Amino acid sequence: MRIRYGSILKTPAVLSGLYLLAVMPRMTNRADPAPFKTRFFAHRGLHDNGTDAPENSMAAFRKAVESGFGIELDVQLTADLVPVIFHDPDLLRVCGVNRQVRDCTYAQLQEYKLFGSNERIPTLREFLEMVDGRVPLIVEFKSEDTDMTLCRIIDPMLKAYKGVYCIESFNPLVLFWYRIHRPGVMRGQLSDGFLHIPKYRTFPKAPATISVQFLIPNFLSKPDFIAYNHMYEGNLSRRICRSLYRAKSAAWTIRSEKELKKAAGAFDVFIFDSFIPKLSGGQ
Repeated sequence: MRIRYGSILKTPAVLSGLYLLAVMPRMTNRADPAPFKTRFFAHRGLHDNGTDAPENSMAAFRKAVESGFGIELDVQLTADLVPVIFHDPDLLRVCGVNRQVRDCTYAQLQEYKLFGSNERIPTLREFLEMVDGRVPLIVEFKSEDTDMTLCRIIDPMLKAYKGVYCIESFNPLVLFWYRIHRPGVMRGQLSDGFLHIPKYRTFPKAPATISVQFLIPNFLSKPDFIAYNHMYEGNLSRRICRSLYRAKSAAWTIRSEKELKKAAGAFDVFIFDSFIPKLSGGQ
């Protein structure tokens, strides 16, 4: 009797089983969920880009600490391998200069100010020294390739840090690196409704981004939590991770009380900006 493996793989039950295995987050020896004892994280600090406390600035981070909010921040490397806190791959939107962050040394970056304020791009080291464990952190690793130098350089700083933190990234390879080298650190898969964004629907980005949209790389990265664009909270994979597998779920980016109220039942943690959440009962 000849077994037609192709036919077997086409059966709904088998495909459903493979899908459930693929999106399964970490189920055993989960990391300490201490970072998520705080429900509200200030997106890039408690910022306002029209003031002297713009996004990812030390002023915005100090305001978040003083207000008792957790902080979400973005980290990437300069040309001379200094971890700095900055979101975009280039300086155009924030500094008005058409240069890539990775092509500039740290000294060169210090020539530019954030949104016309007196604030400059901070280093991860000075940020950690300032926060000093007073609020929990969600550290996003800005990585779009297979080079894990970012992890190798940043992790010793985080390992030496005495405060509570977790890491997240859109890149599953960052999570896989942490799975292998630092399994005790809480790690999160970032995702979005990429099919709704034209630039991600074309080759070569489409296969990778669509797989991340549906959390298929979870079989490799085994995240502890899923951080998802709250506009697409109905994504089946996200819901399965939260309801079936009991993985924590973080919503980004909540920008009003109306959005917060709508997302409240679907997420556990909320990354916010543009307003101050009504805490009613604590953070």
